[in-house]
Amino acid sequence: MTSGSKQENACMAEETEEVLPFLDSFLQEFPALLGPDGQKPQSGTVSQDEVLGEMSELALRLLKGRNASPLLAAALAHASIQKLLHADLSVFIRKPDREEEEEATLLDAAAMQRCWWNKLQETCGEWHEQLPPLCPLGRYLLVSVHAIRNARRKMEDRHVSLPEFNQLFGLTDGLLRAYFAVFDGHGGVDAANYAATHLHTNVARHKELVPNPAEALRGSFQRTDDMFLKRARRERLRSGTTAVSVMIVGAGLHVAWLGDSQVMLVRQGKAVKLMDPHKPEREDEKERIEALGGCVTHMGCWRVNGTLAVSRAIGDIDQKPYISGVADGASFQLLGTEDYLVLACDGFFDSVRACEVAGLVLEHLRESGGDGARTAERLVLAAKDGGSSDNITVMVVFLRDPRSILAASLTLAGSCATAEPSDEPLFSFFSTEAEGSGRGSHKP
Repeated sequence: MTSGSKQENACMAEETEEVLPFLDSFLQEFPALLGPDGQKPQSGTVSQDEVLGEMSELALRLLKGRNASPLLAAALAHASIQKLLHADLSVFIRKPDREEEEEATLLDAAAMQRCWWNKLQETCGEWHEQLPPLCPLGRYLLVSVHAIRNARRKMEDRHVSLPEFNQLFGLTDGLLRAYFAVFDGHGGVDAANYAATHLHTNVARHKELVPNPAEALRGSFQRTDDMFLKRARRERLRSGTTAVSVMIVGAGLHVAWLGDSQVMLVRQGKAVKLMDPHKPEREDEKERIEALGGCVTHMGCWRVNGTLAVSRAIGDIDQKPYISGVADGASFQLLGTEDYLVLACDGFFDSVRACEVAGLVLEHLRESGGDGARTAERLVLAAKDGGSSDNITVMVVFLRDPRSILAASLTLAGSCATAEPSDEPLFSFFSTEAEGSGRGSHKP
């Protein structure tokens, strides 16, 4: 799967030209509200904590599938979901099927989704009469994503690209917020699906989002883990997922992660290390696991209790607390000289060295004449050619026009060296508190 989406400032007239045809088409296809026997979305139950995430995921998937622009899809999703949340959700409460569910208040997802669809139809009608302002992002972002199952039997990776974070969650303070994440599932896809649906929603609802976005991002990992473990107990799920996520907030870059999916930054053609992945052989992780009564053994590679090759993840209910759900995080001040970010699972980083990425990207830009839309596809191919048989997901987030990166390369000598941060405190690391990872604040 490949996608490229260019987000730049656009005048309202241009935006209106895109919006009104979509609204016309939607209202012609669905001129009236759905009845109880109308279109039936995926069935199931959700908890009250899961409503916003489940409905946001459904709304974006449906609207983008009908060719709504990402900005319009996010704005329509927010407006229609808010109407749903202000309704009486108690009418959707479903009687538990089993005794162990009695403590959880679960909602009938199918009935609730039909109600949301009608709220969407109402919203489209209102916007067709009077279109509200749709605020553009405020900076350049180009996102290229490519994901393949590769030689594995199942595809267990997931990813989220949400430059329209503010529009989806109705944030109007004028500060740019964009969110990106890659999830690498194991033992099934349930945990990866869940984290891709709920992590960014938990960030949006976090009380520290505005005063301390770094803590909102990091803290939302454990909140998402806690929520998934409740569903795992209800539905007897055993899967887990690593996760790496990035939030751009104004001129700040905030990173949080669990496990061995990674993110790297390329600045002026050189790789900058942003994080240290969680692997069982890392000394502080080994000490934490053993202090809890677990063990780290070598069985082809280093594994926790002889099973998992990562030491932190969302899910893995049978391996808690040895597999921690508490994320590490880092913050970085963007200086305006950054080229792009690369988020990827271990299927990529186990086959391609960080210092090789910039050269591969530059080679692709030269071949494509500065078109960055298929950059991720070129990186995935490099990982596959390098021997990776795992699922591979790569997301490249260009922070400036790839054509300007290509032009700048003509005046700079190529290098495969990693750029070390200066003595300036550009990075701010924060690690676990309750579980004591043994890693104090430091610079890479």
